[in-house]
Amino acid sequence: MKVTGPSGPSATPGARPAKASGGFSVPSSGASAPAGATASAAGVSGVAGVSALMALQGVEDVTERRRRAIRRGSGLLDRLEELKLALLSGEAGEPALERLGRGLREDRPVDADPALNSLLDQIDLRAAVELAKADLRRAAA
Repeated sequence: MKVTGPSGPSATPGARPAKASGGFSVPSSGASAPAGATASAAGVSGVAGVSALMALQGVEDVTERRRRAIRRGSGLLDRLEELKLALLSGEAGEPALERLGRGLREDRPVDADPALNSLLDQIDLRAAVELAKADLRRAAA
């Protein structure tokens, strides 16, 4: 059997059915295979299917955007907690401040829930205030 392009396989003269282990054999083209199934499968374009899949992978749904926004807010709260513990122990907290600044500069997805957006705005504001206070302490020293 020889594949000649989008029209499907064509039988070669004197071709035998291919045999696999377990007694399974592929019938030759003379068997009762429906011609419509082969023709409909030949019309599918592989390139269009792949590009559609790639486009779907790039689309972010609402739940994923919400999950990312919550994860970012939780991370900022963790960095603020690290800074608080460092300041209470008498340390300058420079590594915690650096991580807090990095977290604040991350892209924040906007969620459709106004209550969540308000909460995330408050977390961002608190982180920005702590960074500004650290800058004032550095300038005064």
